[in-house]
Amino acid sequence: MDNPLYLYDLEYKNVIGVDEAGRGPLAGPVVAAAVILKQYSEELDEINDSKKLTEKKREKLYDIILNNFNVAVGIASVEEIDKLNILNADFLAMRRALKDLEKFQDAKKDYIVLVDGNLKIKGYEGKQLPVVKGDAKSLSIAAASIIAKVTRDRIMKDLGLKYPDYDFEKNKGYGTKKHVEAIKTKGVLKNVHRKVFLRKILDETKDEPKEVQLRIL
Repeated sequence: MDNPLYLYDLEYKNVIGVDEAGRGPLAGPVVAAAVILKQYSEELDEINDSKKLTEKKREKLYDIILNNFNVAVGIASVEEIDKLNILNADFLAMRRALKDLEKFQDAKKDYIVLVDGNLKIKGYEGKQLPVVKGDAKSLSIAAASIIAKVTRDRIMKDLGLKYPDYDFEKNKGYGTKKHVEAIKTKGVLKNVHRKVFLRKILDETKDEPKEVQLRIL
């Protein structure tokens, strides 16, 4: 048991790890995950910050995490992102994940939420501690980061099948050149694109021919 991420969690005893995926893209929901370790095993030693892992590795670890952690996921929709702003939608997804995780919690234990980043989860009343770069420090946060990332990537792949012109299965909603060009030529997808994130792109189309403007607006 010399895994530094696991040893970090042991300092806090009854830990819930929380992280999110999808704060920066132009499209798709934001997804948060909350996890509680059931029992440590060496197969968890490969878990690390999801951004440092390949997609294939994350998919493999996703199943390992489901077998060794209690897991809950919370999602905030594109409509909620546009209405609340991305930070508040992020907090909403985290609160939803934590609410769903309650069914796995032992009432006799005093849990502390370790959340990735430098901010506490707004509106959450339980004990919590923000951990900067927590997905590289805490096993539970790292596990949550993988669950959130894989879950969101799967959502974007499904959207890619539905809307092949936008290349979502590859860009996962981020503003790649091909994705931006698709927005300008094919238009904005209702309930898929975050309108608040597209202001700059849409401003660039003001001098375009009227028929292009109509497709975008």
